[in-house]
This record gives sequence, C-alpha cells and structure tokens, in this order.
Amino acid sequence: MSRTPADLSSFTSEALGRVRARGPLVHCITNSVVVNFTANALLAAGAAPAMVDIPDEAGPFATVADGLLVNLGTPTAEQRAAMVEAAEAANATGTPWVLDPVAVGSLPVRTALAEQLRDLGPTVVRGNASEIIAVSGSGGGGRGVDATDDVEGAVESARALAVRTGGVVAVSGPVDVVTDGERLVRIANGDPLLTRITGGGCALGALMAAFAAVDDDRLATTVAAVTVYTVAAELAAKQSAGPGTFGPAFLDALASIDAADLDARARLS
Repeated sequence: MSRTPADLSSFTSEALGRVRARGPLVHCITNSVVVNFTANALLAAGAAPAMVDIPDEAGPFATVADGLLVNLGTPTAEQRAAMVEAAEAANATGTPWVLDPVAVGSLPVRTALAEQLRDLGPTVVRGNASEIIAVSGSGGGGRGVDATDDVEGAVESARALAVRTGGVVAVSGPVDVVTDGERLVRIANGDPLLTRITGGGCALGALMAAFAAVDDDRLATTVAAVTVYTVAAELAAKQSAGPGTFGPAFLDALASIDAADLDARARLS
C-alpha cells in the first residue's frame, strides 16, 4: 500500500493506538548515556523496554522481542559482539530492527561496526545528516554526535542507503526526512529543546522499533514514530522553562498525546 502524506497522518494516530494496545517489547542495545531516558520514553509511549546487551543473551532475546534497537553511542567490545548477535537473530526471525549509527565517520571502531551492521540489512537506519551520509559511504561524519551537514544535503545519501539496505532511512533535523528509496516524506514538527537533553535523538530510534512492531509498512511506521515524537516535543516545549523542565514534560506529552493533538499539529508533506 502506497500512502499519501494525508493517509500517513491518519495512520499515525492508528499506529499510536496499536502501540498502546499491544505494548510491544523493545530490545535495546544502546549507549550508557541514554539508557534511562530511552526506557522511560518507551514506557511513556506505551511500549515495554528491555536493555539486554551482553553476548549469549542478546541473540536469544532478539528472537522473543517485538523490535530491536542497536545504538552505537558507547560501543564497548562486549556490546559490539552483542549487537551483531542480536541483529543476526532478528533477521532470522523477521524481527524489525533499527540501527542508530551514532558519531560514525570520524571514529574508526564504530564506523567499521556500522558498516558491518548496515550490510546485515536493518529495517530502519536513523541518524543525523552527517551520520546518514557517512554510513552510506559518501562522507566522513560530523563533529562527534553533532551534524555538520544539513538534512536536505543528506537526501540523496538517504535514498541510496535505503536502496542498499532494502529498508527505510530517517534523517533527523529541523525537518525530518524519511525515505524507502522511492517514497520520501518530510515531517516539519519538533522543537530545538530536543537537542538540549541527553537521549533526544537516541530514544527516537527505540520508538521507531516499537512502531515497526505493529505494522509491516515500515515507511509508514517510521513516519508515525517521528510524528508522535516531534509533536510531543512541541507540546512539552509549551510547558517548559528550559531543558531541565522539558525532559519530564516531554515524557508526560508522550504519555498523553492523542489523535486530536496529531490532527492539529502534524505537518507532513
């Protein structure tokens, strides 16, 4: 089914309802900076988190989880082995999995790992513009976790990466872009405060895994996750004095956001 932006907007509310009704179990192998925030964001949205990140457990757990996040933020040797094990197990059982190639390009260990994981065919690759360009093989990355490229400059790399992996690629920025290599959707929601708290981007990858568990149209579920996440950020920003109050308000907004909020605010094209 090929959905239009209007169809994708209505699907977003439907997908959020499915996440809340089903409570998908999301297996997270993520970085040490954002573990707590990622778990709380999943719980607030209605999903269930599990942080299983050691070898010999990560593979078996990926086969029983509903979705998997692999985030390269602080990839210890043990985590690196667990990531490959879990990704291979997810592929064997058809479990959707999200690759977040944090800070690839300039750092050699994680860049080689990202390339290995990329070639395993993630369901979704999510990153900032410089990360997407780097993991596509056409750039050298940004400044650590910060992008030095803009989203529009990463569009062709995102398309090429989606074709290469056979999945969906999401580029985060002031206007998010989601593509499966053919279709391309822009989501013009969000708030700059998302970049002023730890885990603002990393937790989005976990939410993409939760949404991917409730429908087989991965472009639609990825657009839905981004839309829910960024509209929640707008609602939270209205209640916040700054980053310190934004974090808790954001979790509250993820828990309370409804179809009326999405209908009123979602800006998809």
